[in-house]
Amino acid sequence: MSEQALVGSSSNGNISALSKVTKADPEALEDLRRKLKYFFMSPCEKYRARGRKPWKLMLQILKIAIITVQLISFGLSNEMMVTFTEENLIAFKHLFLKDYQDRDSIHTIYTKSQVHDHINYVIMRYLTLQNVTVGNHAFERIHGVFTPLSLCQEFYRHSSISPSNETFDIDPHVEKGLTGSDVLLCFRLLAVNIFLKVKAINLQTVQHDELPDCYNFSITIDLDNRAQSGQIKVSLTGEVEISVCKDWNVSGSISHFLMTVLFDSLVILSCLLSLLLCIRSVISGVQLLSEYSWFVSAHCGRSVSWSERMEFINGWYILIIISDTLTVSGSALKILIHSKELTNYNVCSILLGTATILVWMGVMRYLGFFQKYNILILTLRAALPSVIRFSLCAVLIYLSYCFCGWIVLGPHHENFRTFNMVAYCLFSMINGDAIYSTFTKLRERSWVVWLFSRIYIYSFISIFTYMVLSLFIAIITNTYETIKQQQQDGVVFSELQAFIAESRNASSSGMDDSDKEEDSPGCLCLCGGAD
Repeated sequence: MSEQALVGSSSNGNISALSKVTKADPEALEDLRRKLKYFFMSPCEKYRARGRKPWKLMLQILKIAIITVQLISFGLSNEMMVTFTEENLIAFKHLFLKDYQDRDSIHTIYTKSQVHDHINYVIMRYLTLQNVTVGNHAFERIHGVFTPLSLCQEFYRHSSISPSNETFDIDPHVEKGLTGSDVLLCFRLLAVNIFLKVKAINLQTVQHDELPDCYNFSITIDLDNRAQSGQIKVSLTGEVEISVCKDWNVSGSISHFLMTVLFDSLVILSCLLSLLLCIRSVISGVQLLSEYSWFVSAHCGRSVSWSERMEFINGWYILIIISDTLTVSGSALKILIHSKELTNYNVCSILLGTATILVWMGVMRYLGFFQKYNILILTLRAALPSVIRFSLCAVLIYLSYCFCGWIVLGPHHENFRTFNMVAYCLFSMINGDAIYSTFTKLRERSWVVWLFSRIYIYSFISIFTYMVLSLFIAIITNTYETIKQQQQDGVVFSELQAFIAESRNASSSGMDDSDKEEDSPGCLCLCGGAD
């Protein structure tokens, strides 16, 4: 019987008619079984069966090599960009903050004279920047005019405070601007913000045969007096905008640039080829699923289960398709960056980094064909539903501790000041880190808070370190033992695999012809032993 008899349109004949045809010709059943068997073969088995070379496997190995080299190359370029930005911000702190020292603690001042001195110091350093700095810093120029430094105050509209009499009269509305020519130093002052813009060119990339970028630093110096505690915090923050230089000329050969573009083009071509091969394999699986579903419906009067359908949709191919798409996008963006058409370093690094992870993970598919190497894949796939349900419950408990620690211990412990810091601190304690420092850094000014902190930390460690982690490991271990026992017993996992295993062909090729039989036991297995 021809293959078209199994996959013909339902408009040309009903299911009962197709059922009679398939039952009358066991060879059609065997033909479907051989195609299924060949579809689920490993690359080595397909090579032995038809001499078909494992092109996708060889292409994936090639992709791992060239994509990893590409990522390392771009990572070095990205590192120069990040290093240049961070070093400039450190230099600006030394240039514009008076008496600044490299330390983790906050730079603070306490007297009115220090406030005036710091503001005047910033102004003078800005005016003499190009004579003082050892870098290639310069002022921003718009239409031939240098951008001036800006100073802005934040203060209450009206404030009358008398701590000695314990009285105050205040209008909480905050105004911004300058009052006359001087800085307002009284109870009304909340903050003084100084804004300035500095430009620089990252010339170190020339040494690595790359074209430089232009950097525009928007610097903000903040003198924070919002707490009104007698201590003004001085900080410098900066936002960086990387742009393509307007007029540039680099002497020398451009061979390195051309080699980089050619290499990136090779990556794009290999990923496009891999993308097409994987899409073709996915389409073949969908077509074979349609043929198998039609046969089961016609021959057994039942529909194919969801688990059986998912066996035809290879998740590894989907993973490779996603990685190829990310790699092509990232490589194209990388070419534009090196040709100085764009400067989206962060987007490109995320695309290439994620693609590299998926490419390396995609090769695990081929290790899964070997029984001794696929235990990790099978265990993760089988344990995933249980792990997700367990993690959901654990996350609820974890979030409850995060909110509680943030509200209660935040004012008394520097590791609990923000919700993010609480989450980081608790997660590190699960791994056994920072437990001692968490105890010692607590301000022991209230015995109630001190006692609560001990109960809080001890209970958290007991629940998560000893109970949650142990149960999590037990879920993985139990799944591993189950999979291992099934492999030793040779258990058939699905009706589809049982149907394929009933092939009359003794060879592993799945392509040899066999003697016809009037009744196929595989049909009964496929239909669950129905008449």
